Amino acid sequence: MFFKNNKNQNNDLIKVTALLIHAAKIDENFTIEEEKIIEETILNLGANKDDVKQIIIESKKIEEKTNQILEFTREVKNMEEINKIKIIETLWRIIYSNKDADMYETNLMRRLAGLLYIDNHTMGNIKAKIEKENS
Repeated sequence: MFFKNNKNQNNDLIKVTALLIHAAKIDENFTIEEEKIIEETILNLGANKDDVKQIIIESKKIEEKTNQILEFTREVKNMEEINKIKIIETLWRIIYSNKDADMYETNLMRRLAGLLYIDNHTMGNIKAKIEKENS
């Protein structure tokens, strides 16, 4: 189980999805490939297939209304370590889906590492793994 409080799962999914969308949009180029990665991740996090499109719609609304990533990271921070790592991997997959990470994307990931208590070594290993998969 990804979320400790299962009764608010769609709400938690919306916030995590907003974080993923934020990462996809930070380079001002939100692609179909990035949206596919996000949809797959939502399903892997336990979303009902029928709810995925609505979760993305709600997440986009939330992401557009805020400049703060803190409210998106709270749910990820409360996940078990293995699930946090899966979210970090997904974020790097989104970033490297276009084969490159710009300064805004790498800055976002540096900030997220601190907010989610992911050490530099772990973050570097995840980044290298995803970069290698996409080269």
